[in-house]
Amino acid sequence: MTNSNFAELGLGNELLNALHKENYESPTPIQSQAIPPLLEGRDLLGVAQTGTGKTAAFVLPILQRLSAKPTKAVSRRPQALILAPTRELAIQIGEAVATYGQNLHLRHAVIFGGVGQGPQIQKSVRGVHVLVATPGRLLDLVRNGHIYLDKLETLVLDEADRMLDMGFIHDIRKIIALLPEKRQSVLLSATMPRDIERLARNLLSDPIKVEISPKAVTVERIEQFVYFPNSVDKFSLMLTVLEDKALSRVIVFTRTKHRANRVAEVLTKNDVTAEAIHGNKSQGARQKALKNFRDGKTRVLVATDIAARGIDIDGISHVINFELPNEPESYVHRIGRTARAGTEGVAISFCAPDERPYLRDIENLIKRPLVDAEHRPFMATIPKKPKTGQRGAGNTSRKPKRHAGKHRGAASQGGGKSFDPAKPRPRPARRRRSAVAA
Repeated sequence: MTNSNFAELGLGNELLNALHKENYESPTPIQSQAIPPLLEGRDLLGVAQTGTGKTAAFVLPILQRLSAKPTKAVSRRPQALILAPTRELAIQIGEAVATYGQNLHLRHAVIFGGVGQGPQIQKSVRGVHVLVATPGRLLDLVRNGHIYLDKLETLVLDEADRMLDMGFIHDIRKIIALLPEKRQSVLLSATMPRDIERLARNLLSDPIKVEISPKAVTVERIEQFVYFPNSVDKFSLMLTVLEDKALSRVIVFTRTKHRANRVAEVLTKNDVTAEAIHGNKSQGARQKALKNFRDGKTRVLVATDIAARGIDIDGISHVINFELPNEPESYVHRIGRTARAGTEGVAISFCAPDERPYLRDIENLIKRPLVDAEHRPFMATIPKKPKTGQRGAGNTSRKPKRHAGKHRGAASQGGGKSFDPAKPRPRPARRRRSAVAA
């Protein structure tokens, strides 16, 4: 059963007023299904992608239960712990706690690595009700006696599959071993591989399971297109796509940190404001890049999957998959950035010949083919790909003729000279130059 408003979920007036102030009136499916059992103290296993509203689904019940039996925050001993895989997601969850709990007298803190421990230790010593943390920094503070978990009442593992991908499984097991046996536990994951299933069996007691289909996230509100360039043509295609000003706030996804840096460099040198965000960037650089993107100073944010997991920024007009992910579930997370809070969006994917298996996996997951942009171009400025009789022309065995006709491909027109993506394209240019491998 789906509730039509938050008041029907059993939340208190303080939380309802905070939600109303933020213009949140109707709960999402995961909120409708998760909040009532969590308010009853049940354990929960949630399978849901980003953009489904899962943060509020666990934060609101935590705040409600803590405010129902108000106690003073105890030094170094939080009552609720929320674990997140990345600094960005931890900060975002902390902001949600502050927003939803603005009318409650509850303290919270966010701790993560990459910054000094001093301010984080001070908050722990003063005492907090809700602690949001990344696993590594939490264990550091626990080992040094700055945090104790023996009085914990609620544990949440958010983005559990990503935490395992990042190698946090041993840290998580150490943290669980420090917790009291009697507690409420919540595990949220976008996917349910065997490792997560085993973790859930060990962590949860008679849990309620809530599963939100990825198909509902990707298909209903997002137009999805695919181009089939060769790998060497992707940079030129991307620059051509971005000539359309409708792409006003764009996230470009790559599989590797090196490629993210390269894409940002190419865009910047071609007069497109862009910044890269990934695990090798300092905390200050990552937060600055996010702020510039959120404030509209940067048009394109180039990100890897891990760095972008959990980023929640309104008004993203388009997502570009410069490289298709090798996990189809990651595709769902990526394109979900552009259809937040009921809005619509556009996702554009570049599929090189060696990425065809990834595309098949994605289409099998979402149970529909991506629209071939040659047959249904979504913007007039994007040229069609070469016609070779097959979907996804990308044959490198035939060199383009020197005097190609119209629509020889997004990056393959012109007189056979190489296009260096590190150098700005000459403007105006009579003919497009073909790209070289980056």
